[in-house]
Amino acid sequence: MAINPHNRKPLRVLTALAAVILGLYGLLFAAATWGSAQATPKLGLDLEGGTQMILKPVLVGTAKVSSQQLNQARDIITQRVDANGIAGAEVTTRSGQDIVVTMPGVPDKATEDAIRKSSQMRFRAVLVAQPVQPPAATPTPSGTATGGATPTTTPTSGGSATTSATTKPKSALPGAFVQATTPPPTPPGSATKTTTPAPTAPAAKPKNPSDIAWVTPELTKELQDLDCSNPDALDKVVDDPAKPLVTCNDTGTEKYILGPVEVRGDQIKDAVAGYQPLSNGQPSTVVEIRLSFNSSGTKAFGDVTSRLVNLPDPRNRFAVTLDSKVLTAPVAQAAILDGNASITGNFTMNSARDLANQLKFGALPMSFSLQTRDQISPTLGGEQLRYGLIAGIIGFILVFGYSLLQYRALGFVTVLSIVIAGLLTYVAITLLGWSHNFRLDMAGITGLIVAIGVTADSFIVYFERIRDEVREGRPLRAAVDTGWRRARRTILAADGVNFLAAVVLYLLASSNVRGFAFTLGLTTIIDLLIVVMFTHPLVALLSGTKFFGGGHRWSGLDPERLGAKTVRYAGRGRVAVPRPAVQRTATSDGSVL
Repeated sequence: MAINPHNRKPLRVLTALAAVILGLYGLLFAAATWGSAQATPKLGLDLEGGTQMILKPVLVGTAKVSSQQLNQARDIITQRVDANGIAGAEVTTRSGQDIVVTMPGVPDKATEDAIRKSSQMRFRAVLVAQPVQPPAATPTPSGTATGGATPTTTPTSGGSATTSATTKPKSALPGAFVQATTPPPTPPGSATKTTTPAPTAPAAKPKNPSDIAWVTPELTKELQDLDCSNPDALDKVVDDPAKPLVTCNDTGTEKYILGPVEVRGDQIKDAVAGYQPLSNGQPSTVVEIRLSFNSSGTKAFGDVTSRLVNLPDPRNRFAVTLDSKVLTAPVAQAAILDGNASITGNFTMNSARDLANQLKFGALPMSFSLQTRDQISPTLGGEQLRYGLIAGIIGFILVFGYSLLQYRALGFVTVLSIVIAGLLTYVAITLLGWSHNFRLDMAGITGLIVAIGVTADSFIVYFERIRDEVREGRPLRAAVDTGWRRARRTILAADGVNFLAAVVLYLLASSNVRGFAFTLGLTTIIDLLIVVMFTHPLVALLSGTKFFGGGHRWSGLDPERLGAKTVRYAGRGRVAVPRPAVQRTATSDGSVL
């Protein structure tokens, strides 16, 4: 049987929507079967319970924490928690001393570390660099350093510094950092030498952070005693930004005496994780964190690199430290004045994203230790979830009843559209729980219930436009097309306002209010998708059937019931006149014809 040409486009659109739905559910099935996803949405703190962590500030000496520092730390931790997904976590202060973080589920160690660590990225000039003797029990192949290759840097566009996994210096280009060649490990039994002789006493007061006068006998002894193979070697290091620092790199292959801090973490404007691009613009396999500095950071970074280019090795190197550990220590080959840099190392994409989020949302004014970690029960629980679902079902039944009463058989299109929207919403929320840690709380369920009315409102606008066109005397197929063109603008405007309100609420709110805003925005997008790809194509197909196209009295598009006008053509124009009343005649038995 041949397909009506007018039906081909609606059929293609409906087929595309079916393919999208099947693809999403196929992805969910695969992620739940072979990945870490679950087949149901993740629930929020108020419905599932979670973990409460109390963080205590780590203070040095007699230092005290101020309320301003604590509030700043609370705000930064809130941003870090929210960066891990719309989980509905709560971050508060307690007694002016501690920070209480309440999260749904059981956070892993990486999440805990991301929340409580200070993650202070600092930039210090290298004063002394010394290779570390690898453990004898773990020999490495010739030419390979234990723990991975030493990072090096090569130039990228815009003068940013990037690193690669080689110890051979690259050619010096404007705006480049080049990693100094790390000296080979000292053979067992040989005396270890530093690459810069340390004086026995400072000759004079240091003139700048690169002045060798910072190196004292005490620091030299501390450097010799530092065991970089010990994972806890840096736990007791006091990282004072105004003083030199004795530390190791993150691979444990080199240790340093570094000058005072010259560029601080709070001068970082943005941090983004990604793959380092190749010379042809294609992404490589090297994971990098791209940094950009604010105005003060750009100036400080330019001043430092301008000074370092004229110094001998290793004092021409610039160490990038994170939590007192050196990530990379490249050589400054030219001044970098545009405030852009790139950090690479032993990063995976996930670890780079976590670090970028911490840097992006600022460095904590202090670090925190985990004081207590307790499991808490849900504040609302399954009973409230059941009431919320019942409220949603009642709302759906009311919409269903109104649609059938007002639009008769056309009301079934409304019901089918809401069902399809529900299927899309369910799979979207479940997949977002897997990919972005989205958790559905009671506020989010409220947003879903409100979405039923928003979705039904779009259908009502469309159907009323069609009926207006039928009243004007147009055939149903023409009424469907013209009504859609008129209704589309109204639907786009209404959904645009709803989506804008959801975005503003999401940006300004926090905790579970963001869950309401997120579900409202998500369902608004799905509503627009359903109207365009399901409701309109389905009505276009139905308009070609005898039941709807012929205006059956139960179709909801009966011209007589709608008071349609009869169209008469006069010359080249068209005149609409009211439909004449039907002449009824009484029979002898009392019935009316």
